[in-house]
Amino acid sequence: MRTPRTFANRKGLISWALYDWANSAFPTVIITFIFGTYFTQGIAVDEITGTSQWGYGMSVSAIFVAVLLPVLGAIADQRGPRKPWLFFFTIVAVVATACLWFAKPDTNYVLMALIMAGLANFAFEAGVVFYNSMLPDIAPNKRIGRISGWSWGAGYAGGLCCLSLALIGFVQTEEPWFGVDKIDAANIRATTLLVALWFLTFSMPLFFLTPDKKPTGIKVKAAVYSGIRTLIKTLKQARHHKDLARYLLARMIYTDGLNTLFAFGGIYAAGTFGFTFTELIQFGIAINVTSGIGAATFAWIDDWVGSKKTIIISITALTILSTLILF
Repeated sequence: MRTPRTFANRKGLISWALYDWANSAFPTVIITFIFGTYFTQGIAVDEITGTSQWGYGMSVSAIFVAVLLPVLGAIADQRGPRKPWLFFFTIVAVVATACLWFAKPDTNYVLMALIMAGLANFAFEAGVVFYNSMLPDIAPNKRIGRISGWSWGAGYAGGLCCLSLALIGFVQTEEPWFGVDKIDAANIRATTLLVALWFLTFSMPLFFLTPDKKPTGIKVKAAVYSGIRTLIKTLKQARHHKDLARYLLARMIYTDGLNTLFAFGGIYAAGTFGFTFTELIQFGIAINVTSGIGAATFAWIDDWVGSKKTIIISITALTILSTLILF
């Protein structure tokens, strides 16, 4: 059942984009630049083992996303509103991220760290699915590319600011904020609490100011059955829609490539090039600055030449520049 679209006003759209500012602190600080590296170098028995364990943990998280999210998305389509789902996964991600504070530099904390990081990553990715699905219902079609690009730019800016605070307040300073000491890497672990607070605080405007789909009136039990039936029907009909099947396959490969880059970028920089935590964060700040500029710029290009050509341009540039790193 399709419910009427309710376009958001300026305040609602800004609040929607602000969620990207909020949640981007998680992949930037936790997955890519600080906690992932801390896990491989501080918690795991050795760096090689830690890198493998981190990769397995992120892979399991991704499998749960791939299996569960199509079902949950189909159920959400039947019910209508997206914000209750987004709120639930936001809270799960925030709580799991905060729990990483307890992961001390000891091999006894390997399993706990992997479970909490995996759960937080699953909830983060699940939230992104429902977050992205809101855009077509709150913005006119001709502005979707531009608003999406601005949101990505806001995300990189948010990651940059949170990463900078982590560097200034906890990692680089001799006297970390709030009386945190450096025993048991407490200053590094404190960045998980910073991310949890950042994520929670800046995500709230969306839930109060951005409109949502109207409820369809379908009961939960009926929505579950209807959603699963719709998903099965869609999968059966996929062979008749070859363009859609090719798109989904290409998107899977494209997204997996980016996720691998995010999951291991910081670990690779630290392990291969010997980056310290300070250098790693400075590297992350530089990346977020250029990425934010790129996202904001390509928001206009998307509206101008279309999404497919924009992605092709981006992938071509990414491939060329990544290859140059080898030299």
